[in-house]
Amino acid sequence: MSRSEKRDMLLKVAEQLFYEHGFRGVGLKQIIREANVATMTLYNHFSSKDKLVEEVLRQRENRYWSYLDSHVAIDTDSPFVLAVKAHGRWLKKESYKGDMFLRAIEDYAGTDNEIENIARGHKVKLLNYFQKIAQARGKQNEQDLANQFTLLLEGTTSMTTLVGAEKATEYAIAIAKALVQHTL
Repeated sequence: MSRSEKRDMLLKVAEQLFYEHGFRGVGLKQIIREANVATMTLYNHFSSKDKLVEEVLRQRENRYWSYLDSHVAIDTDSPFVLAVKAHGRWLKKESYKGDMFLRAIEDYAGTDNEIENIARGHKVKLLNYFQKIAQARGKQNEQDLANQFTLLLEGTTSMTTLVGAEKATEYAIAIAKALVQHTL
């Protein structure tokens, strides 16, 4: 296995374990064992567990935005609804147990580190994303729409753990359609 393949394997295993068991519930020894790499391999790529968590969050965020961008065309009739549908598909595939970024905020709150900054930054980007869609659609109440749709996606993510991704997405799509219709 090449150096970059080992790094990718570490990140993949770490993300899966962090997602399934939480950041505090997983140690480096478990990651090393399940990734089937040497201890030095981990430390050659990441100087600490925090650095590994940071990179896991960055990669997850990049995948999320790539996924959303590939499913949402802002110039269509319903980019807001498309974003909600795409987020729902992401939940079913990648976030069926809740939001990894919120978990990071909870686990690292008040520690003044890059992990919390990355996780909070993800939420700010979501607000900005909807604000840009509203601007592109010529909506006057862009900040209100950004807050409403961000809240809708966050609520959908939370409800996934209670009713499942499909049902939570179904409810969210109905709300998104009503919001869009109300703002016309």
